[in-house]
Amino acid sequence: MKPFRFGVNVWHVRSSAEFAATARKIEGLGYDTLTLPDHLTEHIAPIPALVSAAAATKRLRVGTNVLNNDLRHPVLVAREAAAVDVLSDGRLQLGLGAGSIRSEYDQAGMVFDPGRTRVERLSEAVTIIKGLLAGEPVTFAGRHYRVSGHTIAPLPVQRPHPPILIGGNGPRLLALAAREADIVGFSGITFTRGGAVPPDLSGWRVSSVDERVQRVREAAGDARFARLELNALVQRVVVTDDRRGSAEELARRWTQLTPDEILQSPYVLIGTVDQMVEDLQARRQRWGISYYVVFEPYLDAFAAVVARLAGQ
Repeated sequence: MKPFRFGVNVWHVRSSAEFAATARKIEGLGYDTLTLPDHLTEHIAPIPALVSAAAATKRLRVGTNVLNNDLRHPVLVAREAAAVDVLSDGRLQLGLGAGSIRSEYDQAGMVFDPGRTRVERLSEAVTIIKGLLAGEPVTFAGRHYRVSGHTIAPLPVQRPHPPILIGGNGPRLLALAAREADIVGFSGITFTRGGAVPPDLSGWRVSSVDERVQRVREAAGDARFARLELNALVQRVVVTDDRRGSAEELARRWTQLTPDEILQSPYVLIGTVDQMVEDLQARRQRWGISYYVVFEPYLDAFAAVVARLAGQ
């Protein structure tokens, strides 16, 4: 089993000074990674913000969780990833995804293709990005991208490339992650009709997690699966002595799930610090998930768990 590590996904940045202080706090509390999402909403643009977070810290890894592949050409992604890795002295974690929120596409005047097409496009992009980051002259002719004899400079510090996380929930995307990523990011959420209706949370159930981890194992093969790091994006952290009451309250909001299903899900942590520690250890034993990312509002509440488990 891989040692535990933990990250914080930061959504809102109001000033340079506040963001730098947040990054230093995340580092000081023992978290391994600060990540940023990639949405055409109120969230800050991730690439320049990662450079700022790295400059404010000493050891903290910085990453995207995750870049929407459809917003950038893979040549640009590779160039910017290499630049961030150089400027952070080798601390970048590059998270990639296929895009999921239709309204963002509509507002930007972009076509929101079916999931199969978006994942196919991401697959081509990953091939180009990995080749460029490795320092190869890349020539590629696919259905979505064409690159002719291109190289990038400077190259990243981490060789052959910064760790790549591919995150999502759909079977095609997880199979791609199994074959190509260093870190497989499980979200458990399916945005039905591009986010036009409430998301499907059925992937949070234990049986669904079992199925997805097995799918990754089969797509990767035993040897590669043993090298993969498995990640879960935690949606809620509730420190409480009343686990059942908190789960029942959440079940009134997440009506697709029962309180027991919420308590058993790797995407929710409810209970005392001791109970959370036990839950994380049990989930690593069952699924191999060792890397957890929580949202910024929970970084203080979760810090005691980080202090107990980070690196263990």
